[in-house]
Amino acid sequence: MSENAARIRAVLKQHARLNRDAETLDDDSDLYQAGMTSHASVNVMLALEGEFDVEFPDQMLKRSVFESVAAIEHAISELTKGR
Repeated sequence: MSENAARIRAVLKQHARLNRDAETLDDDSDLYQAGMTSHASVNVMLALEGEFDVEFPDQMLKRSVFESVAAIEHAISELTKGR
């Protein structure tokens, strides 16, 4: 597991209100099917912004960006490219 994926899972564990431990989910598991609500996804987004010192632009504020660890990791790598 990459360092970013571990950090993402820590944020999910604290903010996503999943019905399973974030550590046990596959990178491609659907976080919404695992119990994350749209309200919880906003909390996850805000926590990710703080954790990675990024800001999600409006075009990234959609369900698909936050539907799995892999999708979130891809978005974070796009936002931190060149650092």
